[in-house]
Amino acid sequence: MAERAQNLGVAFKNRRTARPGRSRLWRAGAWNPLLLGSLLPIALIILWETLSRLGVFPAYQLPAPLAILTTIKSMGQDGTLWTHVGITTYRVFAGFLLGTAAAVVLGSVVGFYRFSERLFDPLIQAFRSIPSLAWVPMFILWMGIGEASKVTMIAVGVFFPVYLNIVSGISGVDRKLIEVGKMYGLNTAQLIVRVILPASLPSFLVGLRSGLGLGWMFVVAAELMGASQGLGYLLVLGQNTLSPETIIASIVLFAIVGKLTDWVLKAIEARALHWQDRIGKT
Repeated sequence: MAERAQNLGVAFKNRRTARPGRSRLWRAGAWNPLLLGSLLPIALIILWETLSRLGVFPAYQLPAPLAILTTIKSMGQDGTLWTHVGITTYRVFAGFLLGTAAAVVLGSVVGFYRFSERLFDPLIQAFRSIPSLAWVPMFILWMGIGEASKVTMIAVGVFFPVYLNIVSGISGVDRKLIEVGKMYGLNTAQLIVRVILPASLPSFLVGLRSGLGLGWMFVVAAELMGASQGLGYLLVLGQNTLSPETIIASIVLFAIVGKLTDWVLKAIEARALHWQDRIGKT
């Protein structure tokens, strides 16, 4: 009986190794996330182009994808495309750094000290409920229509999701870990660096991605403040010149550049969590 079971096991193993093609193809990443995630957008673009050629969508309301691609190509050839994309990316990056720095400092204090949470958190939650466009006239009044007002506007949008995730991450740290750290003689600074920040890292990284997404949303409102360059300026230009190709081209560029920056941040998040796991195992 045992010999028969052993023979069946060998036969099953040989059967699995005799047809490695499908499983090996799957492991090789034939259906990798990039390819799989591209299927739906490509299908929608093909459907959009087909319906536009059939006249279902009027060109003055929704231009065909090829017309939008032609608009982007012409901006790339005359150099204005890279100027608009570059200045918008710079504003988002500067506002992201500023908002993240403020959120890390204040969120760490509020999350670690209960008194600070009772003192600051109600006011911060009230500010969080203010719509982004409501800040535009105030920032113009305070800072004018220069880069400072635009970057500050984006920083406000980035601040709140990063702050909330930091506070949530620190508040969710197991208090037993903190007590163990105190038993080993760690002071407050060492507790924050060695215990609290590593334990709240996943929540902090999620907050960074959420903050970056809101930064790309707030940059549109920021570039309404007298901008003469940027993707938000292209939206206004397309509206004023009755050019739907320009409007949708700027929206498409927002989606592409925003997705690329999120992909970079997601890769950094995966690397940071992998590094944290390696440190935790050693």
